[in-house]
Amino acid sequence: MREVSVIGLGYIGLPTALMFAKSGVRVIATDYNAKLVNSLKDGMLSFEEKGLELLFREALSSGIEFTTKYHKTNIYIIAVPTPYIKESKKLDPKYVISAVNSVLDICAKGSIIIIESTVSPGSIDKYIRPEIESRGFCIGEDVNLVHAPERIIPGNMIHELEYNSRTIGADDLEIGEKVKDLYSSFCKSEIVVTDIRSAEMSKVVENTYRDINIAFANELAKICRTDNMDVYEIIKIANKHPRVNILQPGPGVGGHCISVDPWFLVGDYPDLTNMILMARKTNDAMPTHVLGRVRDIMRAHSIKDTSKVGLYGLTYKENVDDIRESPTLQLLEKMDEHLAFGVKVFDPFVKTRMVEHQFINFEDFLNEIEIIVIMVAHDHIKYNMDSLKGKLILDTRNICDFDDVYKL
Repeated sequence: MREVSVIGLGYIGLPTALMFAKSGVRVIATDYNAKLVNSLKDGMLSFEEKGLELLFREALSSGIEFTTKYHKTNIYIIAVPTPYIKESKKLDPKYVISAVNSVLDICAKGSIIIIESTVSPGSIDKYIRPEIESRGFCIGEDVNLVHAPERIIPGNMIHELEYNSRTIGADDLEIGEKVKDLYSSFCKSEIVVTDIRSAEMSKVVENTYRDINIAFANELAKICRTDNMDVYEIIKIANKHPRVNILQPGPGVGGHCISVDPWFLVGDYPDLTNMILMARKTNDAMPTHVLGRVRDIMRAHSIKDTSKVGLYGLTYKENVDDIRESPTLQLLEKMDEHLAFGVKVFDPFVKTRMVEHQFINFEDFLNEIEIIVIMVAHDHIKYNMDSLKGKLILDTRNICDFDDVYKL
């Protein structure tokens, strides 16, 4: 039986480990967080995701092992966080470097180290190869390097693990084909084998393209706001052209992909990324635009108490519990800077209190507010639209069809 060690059991590593286990691969699932590992051993998941509970049960029955210790296998998959340094916009590789060093401490000769974490183009050459060589290892002989960037999104992870195409970047095409065969144990779509730098670049480019498209939609929303035009109607009509596909505007861009990956290019190529930089600035400015719309509504209705404002949604997208880079959290920071205190918050997917004035009960939340700002298009709010009647509504997601609803 094939055996792999998956290192990092967060939003990417855990579903990947479970999918391999379900597919008949022997999996050692490793994370330094003892509390997380013990929770998984006890049969409790660390986050909610459609289909994840069933996959977890199937993986447990297949004998997946959860541990805080690195074990000797022939293949290691590293799926640890790759944040960016806010001052320089460059990748912070410390978690990947740490994981690689831990692998080198115990790995057998000829092992394959697969980095799934998204990194900026050239990062493996810049950070990982020198680290391995400084330890006295010969790349291609003692260990083999591969980059297989993840390509899934919270809310649809299980389906996308199986049906999204994958990219395998390798120094040695024979090693690349071996890794392709491994991922073929569950991936039913095309798997492309290429070189490592092309794999690095392609992942960052995918998310940068989407960031730019969203920025264009957000800029259109601001233009239409100034002249009282319906941006959603305009986008709908424009998208009827066979070569036009404008995305939807929104209150900001969150998550650990679209809101982070473009900064890698800006940080590494500052003189060549004017459009990418402007897209990032445009999308990062949307929470401030939402704040301005809230101020307009309060003035129009002579509401002076910001405690009468409620933000619906804390997560960065609909129907998940992931709050990474959440536009709502960014908006709360802006409100705090402008002395707008007491704003209420509710999210049906966030069960623990993450911010001040966060409600766990939806009815209690509604009873305390006059203005509701729909920040996230959870199914929950769609099913409870009638509960919003009588409230002033700022719908940043264009899901409410009541008359007199305020939009971006």
